[in-house]
Amino acid sequence: MAKVFIELQEILEYNPRFIDTRFDLTDNTAGRKSYNEEHLEGAIYWDLEEDLSDMTSQNGRHPMISKEKMTCLVQKSGLNVDDFIVIYDQGAAPFALRAYFLLDWAGFTNVYVSRAGFGDLKRALPVSKSEPVYTKTTTIPNWTNRKLLTMDEVRQVVAGITEGQLIDARSNVRFKGESEPIDSIAGHIPTAINFDWELLKKDGKFLEQEELKGKLADLAPKDKPVIAYCGSGVTAAPLYSCLKEAGYENVQLYVGSYSDWIRENEVETE
Repeated sequence: MAKVFIELQEILEYNPRFIDTRFDLTDNTAGRKSYNEEHLEGAIYWDLEEDLSDMTSQNGRHPMISKEKMTCLVQKSGLNVDDFIVIYDQGAAPFALRAYFLLDWAGFTNVYVSRAGFGDLKRALPVSKSEPVYTKTTTIPNWTNRKLLTMDEVRQVVAGITEGQLIDARSNVRFKGESEPIDSIAGHIPTAINFDWELLKKDGKFLEQEELKGKLADLAPKDKPVIAYCGSGVTAAPLYSCLKEAGYENVQLYVGSYSDWIRENEVETE
């Protein structure tokens, strides 16, 4: 069973490389400002839109980055594939888990997301205003391409040609098409089921493994592929990660998500 989340006590036992991914979808400068004010000592900053998305692409609101961009990101960050890495954000947010997915895709095997947010972490760990400088590496990721689905591959799932269960991480009212505050078309990808990612957390933290197993146990057979998506590919990352934590063996992510799907495809409503 995959371990995605790490507890503060476990972090204190190691000397990890920290990645700060705090972000605010309503103010895309807030995360960097917060980092500049203070961050965990030694932490680098990865911005959702500057680093973890390709905002020049038309494939959804937070499109997938290229292998070339991801390779450059890990190299300039001074990361090696076997580094012990802990990613954090403000807590119970999707941003650290977006970074986790990208590193998982890139074949990093010792990557974890802090269950505690920055507010709790800074009470136990030293903080700094200085941005660290690490020596650039020549790391070449070991890509795990099966974790990432394109629109064409999702079409194969919808058509029943390829096995898999699509799971929509948005709210139920958006899934049913009863309300759509962001996208131009309301509804969901055909054949998808719904599990609101907000149900994966409480009290400012993601649920512990046993709780996640209980909530997610009956969504789909654990030995069959499950594909997480959302509106723009950001809040699907918590669902992707929590499905792994809950024991699902073959978890995939459609980063383009609903905002990409509706460019060329029909939808369903309930």
